Amino acid sequence: MILFAALLAVFVAVVLMTFRTVAGPTTFDRLLAANSIGNGAILIVALYGFLTDRPDFIDLTLTYALLNYVGVFAVLKFFRAGSEDEEQAEETR
Repeated sequence: MILFAALLAVFVAVVLMTFRTVAGPTTFDRLLAANSIGNGAILIVALYGFLTDRPDFIDLTLTYALLNYVGVFAVLKFFRAGSEDEEQAEETR
């Protein structure tokens, strides 16, 4: 019963983070919310695995966590490179 309540609480948190992703004032706020949604999805899958007595889901959550981690840094690098290019373009004007 407690795991089901935890699953429901994480699901509600993911829904709230989805609203933050849409309404975020900056790109980095949206990226942080998207990363939080990924972490929430990891928790949801892990809790569902415990509820159904299937420990195989832990392997999936670890893989998804690594992909989430690498994806966030890839997007951050993309935005950082984009902002540096814009600064260089403004300096040459």
